[in-house]
Amino acid sequence: MAEAIRDLILDNIGMVILYLFVINLVGFLSMGIDKTKAQHGMWRTKEKTLFTIALIGGSIGSIWGMYFFRHKTQHNTFVYGMPMILIAQIATIIYLWFM
Repeated sequence: MAEAIRDLILDNIGMVILYLFVINLVGFLSMGIDKTKAQHGMWRTKEKTLFTIALIGGSIGSIWGMYFFRHKTQHNTFVYGMPMILIAQIATIIYLWFM
């Protein structure tokens, strides 16, 4: 199973790289947009949405956005949750590559 997934990813590596670039850009920008909305008292992006973006591959962009925009850096669920998502994603990649 892991070998089939690895082969599928490698056969479509260009699309995988494009997807990861786009979803991480979305993660980065979503933190900036939510920060701007917070500063102006506007309707905010749900935390569930921010975490979903990270879970589907945008964790690096979300983490960069958190610290670049200084947004959600006082919330332990984000300070610890986002890196935990990234660690789980890296562990999954390692598992798929070596198993």
